[in-house]
Amino acid sequence: MSEAVLAVEAPGASAPGASGARPFWRRLRTQRAALVAAVVVALLVLVALAAPLLTAIEGQDPTTYHPSLVDSARGGVPIGSFGGISGDHWLGVEPQTGRDLFARLVYGARVSLGVALAATVVQLLLGIVIGVAAGLGNRWVDLVLTRVADIFVAMPLMVVALALLAIVPTSFPRPVLVALVVGLVSGWGTLAKMVRAQTLTLKQLDYVAAARLSGWGTVRIARRELLPGLAAPVITFAAILVPTNITVEAALSFLGVGVKPPTPSWGQMLTSADVWYQAAPQYLLLPAGALFVTVLALTVLGDGVRTALDPRAASRLRVGTGRKRENEGGAL
Repeated sequence: MSEAVLAVEAPGASAPGASGARPFWRRLRTQRAALVAAVVVALLVLVALAAPLLTAIEGQDPTTYHPSLVDSARGGVPIGSFGGISGDHWLGVEPQTGRDLFARLVYGARVSLGVALAATVVQLLLGIVIGVAAGLGNRWVDLVLTRVADIFVAMPLMVVALALLAIVPTSFPRPVLVALVVGLVSGWGTLAKMVRAQTLTLKQLDYVAAARLSGWGTVRIARRELLPGLAAPVITFAAILVPTNITVEAALSFLGVGVKPPTPSWGQMLTSADVWYQAAPQYLLLPAGALFVTVLALTVLGDGVRTALDPRAASRLRVGTGRKRENEGGAL
């Protein structure tokens, strides 16, 4: 079969039923909650990227101690109202150390978002490669890779992560280590099983069979014919992984095996704040609020992306989608 015939039967980058980018953006714009969430996520990413600039404008940094700003007689409680908020310290200072809370919060966004995104990239690479290989491989390859994915799906993330992070030398960069551990241990097994199932469906279609009959290799078929059809479910799954990874990083830091001081992260700030919720409540509320807003915004955005990619699926949240319930009042 010639390349010309193959191009007519199966355009290289076109998956069956693919709706294209313009309809996707049009459907996404109709979901007000997803748009608001996208703006919030964009602002959080901007704050994380601009952390050095923002702290330079404030005139502070996340590691400098200010012992004169805390009351040592009261155990290190910040001096002044609202945790020591002033023109020099926009959100107050940290108890005991006097480190600037605004600087630690914005630099903590860098660590928390960076670790979550890096772990998500590792999970996507592993899940896609292993899932496609299992779907296109022979019976034994499929069996082995599927069982490996099953093992990692059933593996207790926190127990394995705690063990791995405890034995690695402290000289290894901690944010990189946390991202690798989270990415290698969790998430990708479920994605691999989903990609495998989708690959088994796609490879039965005529345009994939035509590519195989034309002499295309397995790698070329996967790259040109299968990956476009896998884009929608993979993007949807990635939107779910990012907030999950942020929560996992915060939990590991809260347990004391994640990012180590003086590098700030939201989970680490929560670890230090658990005894200050009465004397300095903002020290607990600020990182907890940042985590809550970030995870909520990413979850709502992920739901919007899922609905926009698959317009037949109803939004789980049903907020701002502009949809009306079917048959509303029809039985009256």
